Amino acid sequence: MSNTTSPNRGWRGSPDLWLDAAYEALTDKGVDAVKIMPLANALQLSRTSFYWFFKDRTQLLDALLERWEASTTVPLVAATREYAATGTEAMLNVIGTFLSDRSFDARLELAVRSWAQQDPSVLARLQKADALRLDALRDMLMAWGHAAADADVRARTIYLVQVGYISMRVQEALDERLERIPHYVEIYTGKRPSEEEMARFRARLG
Repeated sequence: MSNTTSPNRGWRGSPDLWLDAAYEALTDKGVDAVKIMPLANALQLSRTSFYWFFKDRTQLLDALLERWEASTTVPLVAATREYAATGTEAMLNVIGTFLSDRSFDARLELAVRSWAQQDPSVLARLQKADALRLDALRDMLMAWGHAAADADVRARTIYLVQVGYISMRVQEALDERLERIPHYVEIYTGKRPSEEEMARFRARLG
């Protein structure tokens, strides 16, 4: 829609508005749908409005990758360093991160993993993120007394299970998943969380 017929005539939007539209296009239809003219039409803004905020489509795609890192890798690494009184509580901190899009954007993670299959530069960035996340999990486990080789295998088990949940688009009721979590924690750490730890964990989830 041209700017002359748009109800938003004279308004160019904002960087976040364009980025949010790009996010919806990427997560709904894939990276090929993230194009300036379709986004402008969806926002009922002129195509030229885009260039007030982004140099080109490449800069917009870079901004999407920055959002992905900030909403996935950053909170996961932070969770591995969050205060915990026990190793099982530390693991619950990590698992809790994956249970809400507010702390780990699974929708965006899945979209970026799909994007990486057709873009070597995005694949390299994804592999770097995978390595960083695994290092954080490994370091956490070693801090709780696991030997390096043991921590490495446990970290990979944790991470590959969580990525599998995302990649397979597992639909699982929260109550059902909560029933499994003590067993996951035992597999990941060698110990089962206490009833008190699980009660605190459930309370944090609201």
